[in-house]
Amino acid sequence: MRLPGRPSLGRLRGWFADQVHAQADRWTLWTPIAFGLGCGLYFGLGREPQTWIAWALVPVVAALLAATRWSRWRWTTLALVLGACALGGFAVAKLRTASVGAPVAQAGARPQPVEAWVVDIAAPGEGGQRLLLAPMRVGNWAPDATPIRSRVTLRPGTPLPAPGDAVNVLAILNPPPPPASPGAYDFSRDAYFESVGAVGLALRAPEIVDPGTLAPWRLRLTMRINAARWALTRRIVDTLGPETGGLAAAMTTGHEAFIPREQVENLRAAGLAHIVSISGLHMAIVGGFAFAAARLGIAAWPWLALRVSGKKVAALVGLVAVLGYLVLSGAPPPAERAAITASVAFAAILADRQAISLHALALAAIGVLLIQPEAVTEPGFQMSFAATAALVALAEIWPRPIREIEVPWPIRAVQAAGSWVVASVAVSFVAGLATGPFAIQHFNRVSTWGLFANLAVAPVSSFLMMPGLAVGAALAPLGAGRAPLEVAGGAIGLMNRIAELAASAPSAQIVVPSAPDWVLPVSFLGLLFACLWRGPLRWAGVPLACAVLWAPRPAPPDVWISADGAAVAVRDRSEAVLLRPDVKRFGAELWARRRGLTPIETEAERDTRFSCDHWSCGPAAHAPVKVAAAWNLRRPLAPGRLEALCRGAEIVVLRNDFRPEACAAPLVLTGRDFASGGSAELYRAGAGWRIVWAQDLRGRRPWTWGYDPR
Repeated sequence: MRLPGRPSLGRLRGWFADQVHAQADRWTLWTPIAFGLGCGLYFGLGREPQTWIAWALVPVVAALLAATRWSRWRWTTLALVLGACALGGFAVAKLRTASVGAPVAQAGARPQPVEAWVVDIAAPGEGGQRLLLAPMRVGNWAPDATPIRSRVTLRPGTPLPAPGDAVNVLAILNPPPPPASPGAYDFSRDAYFESVGAVGLALRAPEIVDPGTLAPWRLRLTMRINAARWALTRRIVDTLGPETGGLAAAMTTGHEAFIPREQVENLRAAGLAHIVSISGLHMAIVGGFAFAAARLGIAAWPWLALRVSGKKVAALVGLVAVLGYLVLSGAPPPAERAAITASVAFAAILADRQAISLHALALAAIGVLLIQPEAVTEPGFQMSFAATAALVALAEIWPRPIREIEVPWPIRAVQAAGSWVVASVAVSFVAGLATGPFAIQHFNRVSTWGLFANLAVAPVSSFLMMPGLAVGAALAPLGAGRAPLEVAGGAIGLMNRIAELAASAPSAQIVVPSAPDWVLPVSFLGLLFACLWRGPLRWAGVPLACAVLWAPRPAPPDVWISADGAAVAVRDRSEAVLLRPDVKRFGAELWARRRGLTPIETEAERDTRFSCDHWSCGPAAHAPVKVAAAWNLRRPLAPGRLEALCRGAEIVVLRNDFRPEACAAPLVLTGRDFASGGSAELYRAGAGWRIVWAQDLRGRRPWTWGYDPR
């Protein structure tokens, strides 16, 4: 007797088999994902594996790939290839880490005279303008202990030297900073892969000196390129003025030294901050503009059009434009990734393949990860490839318009305009959805009006701003770049106005606390499944892609302390009270956003909860947590002040290493604790406290303890 449910179950099994068979030509799209997972597994380890493990994986990968020749089933072949890619990603990440190891400065160093080459003008930080230096000598440090690169912050108002100058400067150098809070983004990992072994503060203006020797040839070439970039930056700013010239220079040469801070905040609040960083959008516009101009020029010359392939010549021109823009931008990692992706697209045209396809994107992703396996940890890579995959998947299902015959041009123009508007809305909407999980998890901000701001800026950026900057930069050395630069300047002024309106609109930004760490990989895999799978089953990836929205948030901590004990914040319901609003503000605000709190930065509001002077704070009657802190390193506190802090507090935070013997507080943390543990979050646990240290979450990796030449 046949059961009633059997036929429906059989049909379901057959339908599912049909869905799987429909992916026959798409399994290769999962190879970069497996490779990236291998890289991610390496960077997620708590301890650094030995280098011999990576070398031992090389023959294993080769054996897995060789075994596919004898595989009889597609599933077996797929498993072997994906396994080889995952192990290969792990090995490449480890070998890349071992190859870039460089000396790192020791913490707590005294001021040192630094004689160095100015490699470039780095992007300004919270403290002001910064220089990227290649030190020749640092005080009495041994040569094998001298960092290859150092990033030094100048005092406000200090004149900027040019790249290529040799300078002597008195500076305090320390290792790159650890995460601002436990589990936050680790900027010292980025510094490690950029060979930046020290960051510091210049105590006086750099003095240009005669080095008496030549720099290595590769460094000389880098500095010459950077000097040309800096000269072009100054020329753009002088032509357009600092109001618009700063943004124009940032989008042309990558130098952000002249952007007003208010503009950056408006762009961030409007969801347009990606405009500033040279990445895929800029490469696509520059390469596409060069490609279209070259193809139009060839088509306008019939003699040449009959003798060459206009499409392939235009692709070569676009490839040259992309590589030239990469050099002009200073080749930061996001620009390198974008240039690789654009180069793969133009190479596909030269090979008579489809330029924009998921297979081309997969090849570009493999190329990026082979060169920069650390990119899997960077928000820029994650957001860029998620958005590109979503847009290419959208292009696959987008209906092709029917070409009508003998339609009057006014009707055709209206139809084209309508199609363009609908496509622009769809592109901005899909790109926003694809990057949303990463923006929420990494930056904890949602720009409410970002979709409308991007829709308004897209035509301005594509047709006026970037082409004007490209032509103006090319003609500037000839003295003929003023007109196109002014066109670009007008477009930038319009973009700034749009950003200002969006930033000042009601509820311009919504702060969303970070979800647990497992959420982002799940969202990424869900998004990729929705993009790569062909057929209705792709919608099963949407709930996973939205995991960052529905995943429960952990309870926020009660206290945050910076990595050096110099700043403390206390949670009061949904607010974060900063005990030192003018110190470590970036770290405190970052922590508050990650936990979904609103920072209270004014001293008047702080003083209703804590009693503070210049060097210490103690809890008042309405303090949410009885926390006391003293920030003096060498100068003693007023007589009796430390004893009073200890009597009235549950937690005492001391920036120095002195631990008073008679302190009555249940928990006392000193500079020695922060030197070993980094920043900390404290949770109330019954009658005591649970402490989460940043260093425990970072593990023992080369970027957490420094380079060891042994």
